[in-house]
Amino acid sequence: SAAMRLNENILLLGKKVVLVPYTSEHVPRYHEWMKSEELQRLTASEPLTLEQEYSMQQSWRDDADKCTFIVLDAEKWQARLSPEESCMAGDVNLFLTDPGDPSLGEIEVMIAEPSCRGKGFGTEAVLMMMSYGVTKLGLAKFEAKIGQGNEPSIRMFQKLHFEQVAVSSVFQEVTLRLTVTEQERQWLLEQTSHVEEKCYRDGLSGSH
Repeated sequence: SAAMRLNENILLLGKKVVLVPYTSEHVPRYHEWMKSEELQRLTASEPLTLEQEYSMQQSWRDDADKCTFIVLDAEKWQARLSPEESCMAGDVNLFLTDPGDPSLGEIEVMIAEPSCRGKGFGTEAVLMMMSYGVTKLGLAKFEAKIGQGNEPSIRMFQKLHFEQVAVSSVFQEVTLRLTVTEQERQWLLEQTSHVEEKCYRDGLSGSH
């Protein structure tokens, strides 16, 4: 199942966002974001030390069941005026959560940079990730688990044709699901027809 690691050298260029593999150079900014109590609550995660964050990045990179992209602000990134780290807006992840069903991917997105919220970055990032999951990883079903209080996120997934299938009062989260029928697949490919795939090389950030 090395399939999930296919993205190590892939850059996906959209209209609003650029998706790049999560590398060690992204860790300091990511670490700063995760000091926010609001983000810890929304992502149900504990604060880590910088060292722990680096080893987490390494383990994610080597995890065959997880595919992570950092979401960059495309406009900033295209302008090439600043290092890649300063273009970071958030991240988007796909997990293979069910060993018995390799066609099911759990998707999550976080637009961590406050100035980047409410601009449709999360929507485009999820569409690009789903399209990648369907075309490259052979996924046929997507699930999203979202905190009950996170209305904007729930609405976003519903707009992307996800339907609520469960509510857990214990975890206070809502599970939404999308089954990729032929019709959904066509819609997904149309929504992402503008996306270009390029080669991403560590250390060459900001230059093609």
